[in-house]
Amino acid sequence: MKLHPLYVLLFMVSMSVQAQDLEKEQQLDSITLTSARIDLPFRENSRTITIITATDIKNSAAVTVADLLQQVAGVDVRRRGTGGSQADLHIRGGGFDQTLLLIDGIKMDDAQTGHHTMNAALPLEVIERIEIIKGPAARVFGQNAFTGAINIVTKKSLNTSVSANLETGSFGQLNGNVTVGAELDNSSHIMHIGRVTSSGYRVNSDYDNANYFLKSVFNKKEQPIEMIATFLERKFGAENFYTTNPSFNEYEETQNSLIAFTTKFQSEKLKISPRVYWKRNQDIFLLRRFEPNFFRNVHISDKMGVEANAAYTSKFGVTGFGVDVSKIYLRSNNLGNRNRFMASAFLEHRFKFLDNRLDITPGVAMTYFSDFKFNAFPGLDVGFDISNDLKIYGNIGYTYRIPTYTDLFYSDPRTNGNADLEPEEAFAQELGIKYITPKFRATLAIFNRDAKNLIDYIRPNITEEIFTATNITEVNTQGLELDAAYNFKAKGFTQTLAFGYAFLDDNILEQNEDLSRYALNTLKHQYSTRLSTQLFKNIRQNIVYKYAERTTGQTYNVWDASLVYKLKQMELTITASNIFDSDYIETGFTPMPPSNVLFGLRYSFK
Repeated sequence: MKLHPLYVLLFMVSMSVQAQDLEKEQQLDSITLTSARIDLPFRENSRTITIITATDIKNSAAVTVADLLQQVAGVDVRRRGTGGSQADLHIRGGGFDQTLLLIDGIKMDDAQTGHHTMNAALPLEVIERIEIIKGPAARVFGQNAFTGAINIVTKKSLNTSVSANLETGSFGQLNGNVTVGAELDNSSHIMHIGRVTSSGYRVNSDYDNANYFLKSVFNKKEQPIEMIATFLERKFGAENFYTTNPSFNEYEETQNSLIAFTTKFQSEKLKISPRVYWKRNQDIFLLRRFEPNFFRNVHISDKMGVEANAAYTSKFGVTGFGVDVSKIYLRSNNLGNRNRFMASAFLEHRFKFLDNRLDITPGVAMTYFSDFKFNAFPGLDVGFDISNDLKIYGNIGYTYRIPTYTDLFYSDPRTNGNADLEPEEAFAQELGIKYITPKFRATLAIFNRDAKNLIDYIRPNITEEIFTATNITEVNTQGLELDAAYNFKAKGFTQTLAFGYAFLDDNILEQNEDLSRYALNTLKHQYSTRLSTQLFKNIRQNIVYKYAERTTGQTYNVWDASLVYKLKQMELTITASNIFDSDYIETGFTPMPPSNVLFGLRYSFK
C-alpha cells in the first residue's frame, strides 16, 4: 500500500494530542434541548441523547452532515459516494424509513421514501449543533421516529459578518460558499449560498450540488417571528445505486425545499410556540442517463402543516402538549397521484420527587392518518440523579411506522410495491447511565426492541428476479452503546479524545436470508475515535478512526484527518479522507471512494 507523503505528515501531526481552549467551547451543561415540548438541560434528560456541538463539527474532519453522523455510535449512515449526494440514515439497526430528521424541530419526513431523508441535510457552516435522540421517539415526534430522531439546530446569529470558503482537491472537487450575517436594529439574518462539484472518483459518479439557506428573525423588540427557508439541489451520476448493470449509467436529480415561520408566546408559567411550514421534495431518476425515455421516474411530494407546542409549569411539574396537522400530496408517474391527511396530538408530564432527584415522565402521542386510521404511542421515561454528575435512567415505549408510498405502490421490472401492507410496530426498552463533568463525559446504554410487521423486499426463491414489499415476521433487536469524551490540558491548550462503541444483535438473518434485499446490512460492531489536538496557538489537528463489522461479515477500517491553520481572519485547511485507501461498500453495490484530499481557504470579513 502506497501512501502520499502528505497523508503521512497529516497522520504524524495528528497523533500528537488535542484541541481548543475549553473555556471557549460550547459546554453540554449550557445546552437546553428544545426539539420537544418540555425544554430540558442536556444532563437532566432521561433518554440516550448525543450532542454534536459546533466545536465537535470543526474538529470532525467531516465535509458533510452524512460524514459527521458516521462518527456517532449507534448511527449508521450508508453513503453512495461523496458530496452528500445520497445517503441513507439508520439508528440502532432500523431501516432508512424509520429515522426522523428535523430542522430546528420541523419534521422533514418524506411520504415517498426515506431515501430522501438526507436530502434535507444542511451545510455545516449554518449548524449550531445536532441533537441525536436514540430509541423509540414516536411519543415525542410522531410515527417516523421509529428507532430515533436527529434534530439539526441552526445558528441563531452570526452578528454582522461575511465569510467565504473555497476548497479543491481529488476527483476534480471544487467547492465554494459564502455565509453572511446581518444584525440590524429590529431584525437579524443569516444567508448561505454554496456549490459542491466533482468529476467523480469512478465512472458516472460526478455531482453538482447547490445549497441555499436563509434564516431571519423579524420584530425582535416586540413579538419575534423566525423564518427559515432552504433550497437544496443535488444532480449526480448514480452508477449502480440501484442495479448491477454497468450499461445503464443511472442518473438522479433531487430538490428539497422548506419554508417555515415560528413565533413564541411566553408568560411566567406558560410557553406556546406555533408554527406553519411547507416542505417539498422533487426527484427525477433516469435508468439510462443519456436515454431519458428508456426508464424515467418523476416524483413531487408536498407537505404543508400547522403545529403548536406548549409547556405549562405548575407545582406538580411541567406539562408538555401539542398538536400537528398536515396534508401530504404526491404526484408521480410511477406511484400515481396520492394524498394523505395527518393529525397528531401529544401529551406528557414531568414529575419530580425526592428533592428533585427522581424524575418520571409518562406521555402519549395520538395520530390519525386518513389511510391508516388512528394510532397511539404511549411511553415512559424515568431518571434518578445519584449525584450532580451521575444519572441512571430508563425508558419504555411503543413505536409505529406506516408504509411509504414507495412501499405501497412502486413498480419496476425488478420491484413490486404492496398496497396491502400493514404498519410496522415495535415495543422498545432501554436502560442507561450517564456521567458528565467538564473534563469527562460518558453514556452507557443497553436496549431491546421487539418489532413485528417490519417491511422488507422479498423474493419467493433465489431464481426469482422480482422483489415484493412484504411484512416480515417478528424481529428482536438488542444492543449496547458507549459514548465518551475526555478533555485534558497540554501546552496550555485543551486536548480532546472522543470514542464510541455500539454492538447490535438481531435475528433478521433468520428472515429469508437469501431472499431479502435490504435486511442484511446491519452494523454488528461499530467503533469510532476522534483525537483533536492543539499544540500551537494557530494550528489544530484532528484524526478520526472508524471500524465497522456488518452482519454479512464485511469489515472495514477508515481513517480521516484534518489540519487547520488560522492566521488572523484567514483559515487554511487540509482534509484527508480514507487515508489508508480502504476498499469497502456501505450499501448496495457502490464502492466508496479511495484515499483523497481536499485543500481549503476560508476568509472572514469583519
